[in-house]
Amino acid sequence: MTGGAGFIGRWIVASLLARGDEVVVIDDLSNGSMANLAEFRADPHLHVVRGDVADPKAVVDAFAGGADLAIHLAAVIEVQKSLVDPARSVDVNVGGTANVLEACRAGDVRATFVSTCMVYDMASARGSISESHPVKPVSPYAATKLAAEHLTLAYGHAYGLPVSVVRPFNTYGPFQKANQEGGVVAVFVRRALRKEPLEVFGDGTQTRDFLYVDDCVDLILRACESKAALGEVLNGGSGRDIAVNDLARLVGGPDGEVVHVSHPHPQSEIQKLRADARKAAKLLGWRPSVSLEDGLARLRRWMAP
Repeated sequence: MTGGAGFIGRWIVASLLARGDEVVVIDDLSNGSMANLAEFRADPHLHVVRGDVADPKAVVDAFAGGADLAIHLAAVIEVQKSLVDPARSVDVNVGGTANVLEACRAGDVRATFVSTCMVYDMASARGSISESHPVKPVSPYAATKLAAEHLTLAYGHAYGLPVSVVRPFNTYGPFQKANQEGGVVAVFVRRALRKEPLEVFGDGTQTRDFLYVDDCVDLILRACESKAALGEVLNGGSGRDIAVNDLARLVGGPDGEVVHVSHPHPQSEIQKLRADARKAAKLLGWRPSVSLEDGLARLRRWMAP
């Protein structure tokens, strides 16, 4: 697995180890942290390789012991970083994906690429976003993830490599960073616990579909193992969107203070994101089970001092 020391990766590692799988993680720790894997340090089934997926040799070395399945999460994930240094996003998100796919092709390893909902064009005021919705990347981050998707699917067509692509919507939960590299939910919960104002970028009318990490991991693992997912692109979302203003009020409660601040990258904002995940339900039997309210309560308990 690439990026296994990151937020979602940590939870996938936990699920795989819980069922007794042998897990090899490659992570350069630029976004992930060994602290995320600390509780599994003594597990003999976990092997962590510090390396950059943009380095072909590091990827080859990580695959040296053989593999049955590759889950590719490693990426430069912050939009602002991709705007400041797009070349690094290309190197990691596209070049790194090529390296992983080449290693999978050499070993005939099934590959699942974890992409993002940020590849989509804006939805209409009433519309939800299915996998056939138009794509329109508005940041180097989104563009590189879409390019990596196409590369993954191309390896499936060109070489018969068993591949799948998953597009989770805004995933949140314990172990997510509470900064721009993490997500708005973790940021809001952390600030609310500290009795600090909740800062909303722009006018706060932009909407997001929030997916609890347990449900995200469930979808990824189903996509890794089901024949029905081969060659497919699959959304993961709750089917419910909420304006960031309303999320701030939900997290902050009646006494919480909400302030609006300048958006750091308004040109790369998507106004409306609501998933249509009926394809995953049909092909994989997947449905999210954790409501936003329940997920917020779980995250608040985990983050509480």
